[in-house]
Amino acid sequence: MSKLHPSETSSLAHLLRRNQAWAARKVLADPAFFKRLSTQQRPSYFWIGCSDSRVPATEIVDLDPGEMFVHRNVANLAVAGDPNFEAALAYAVDVLCVEHVIVTGHYGCGGVLAARDLKDDELGRWLATPHALYRRRCGSETHRSSSNDRLCEFNVVDQVERLLKHPTITRAWRAGRRAPWIHGWIYSIANGLITELCAPIAPLPPKVSSHG
Repeated sequence: MSKLHPSETSSLAHLLRRNQAWAARKVLADPAFFKRLSTQQRPSYFWIGCSDSRVPATEIVDLDPGEMFVHRNVANLAVAGDPNFEAALAYAVDVLCVEHVIVTGHYGCGGVLAARDLKDDELGRWLATPHALYRRRCGSETHRSSSNDRLCEFNVVDQVERLLKHPTITRAWRAGRRAPWIHGWIYSIANGLITELCAPIAPLPPKVSSHG
């Protein structure tokens, strides 16, 4: 490997220093923290959230690394057929056996709002689902700011409904597993608070066979 010029390697030195300071604080508070993390991953939660840097999954619910398995994409979509999402969901449900799957959107989501007027590019193709949702649910609303907030909420509920039909979820439920529960939340960047948009949805009760 060729050596880089020093000026090319020092531009993010401040982040490396912050990493060292963070690791030192963690060890000071809990000497076994990293040893414990390196030997197991047993999260109870699978978070499907937006890529927006203002919505850090574990931080806003005050969890440590290792306590939540996280998948993030533009506009927090649960897109069947997307290899990245499919792999993350399957790993969370089938391997980690998480107890809760949480779709979390946020108000003012740039991805959701961009779905109102799609462009013919990679982002536009990704946002086809919320675009169809906007045309179906918000197209007749005249108050733009209200429509924006409502579209962010509708988008979360739409992803929850998609999860309820997803083969990975239905297969786990048909097998009689008591997890995962499905949740739909929305986060307000303006005050840091999460609102539950729909009541937690429980796994299907196991079928009781009858014998004549």
